Amino acid sequence: MCSGSFAKCLGITLMPLSIVCVLCNILLFFPSGTSVAREHITEQVWYFGGILGSGVLMIFPALVFLGLKNNDCCGCCGNESCGRRFAMLSSILFAGVGVLGAGYSVIVSAVAINHGPQCVVFSNSTVTLWGYPFSNGDYLTNTAAWSLCKEPADVVSWHLSLFSVLMVMGLIQMALCAVQVVNGLLGALCGGCCGGSNRAV
Repeated sequence: MCSGSFAKCLGITLMPLSIVCVLCNILLFFPSGTSVAREHITEQVWYFGGILGSGVLMIFPALVFLGLKNNDCCGCCGNESCGRRFAMLSSILFAGVGVLGAGYSVIVSAVAINHGPQCVVFSNSTVTLWGYPFSNGDYLTNTAAWSLCKEPADVVSWHLSLFSVLMVMGLIQMALCAVQVVNGLLGALCGGCCGGSNRAV
């Protein structure tokens, strides 16, 4: 398969992953599907790992990869093959941006999973206390401790599920962008189609 066509496949794969990450980050603003005050939303949600890191920053490399198949950068001094080589080489830069964005999302998600959600830890008729009862991360293997979160209902599983999806999606995005780095180098060296004609990328 030509490097341009392969890059297009990577771009097509990255687009839905980015959308999933943005949606997960948005859902995290509504713990267990409920609306809470701004100050009661888990801190790491405000870092926008899914919206910025695996979302917006991933859109740019995805679009570049999608356009590589037909991009010859207007050729180099009339040499179309040279232009295609340059386009493939420049895609490495965008792949690097994608790796950084996805890496940011993975780090934020890992910290959030370790830190746990913010929730109601004590409530009576006059007082409602919010806090982070799992700041040491031991709740991951001790599901009985989840009962420390009184409200919102099932907030721990909501928090874990969405941040886990963000982390997995981010790792997949990083892997795909890393593959494009190799693909871009091969495309730059071979002019788009190693072992074949350079007329179609």
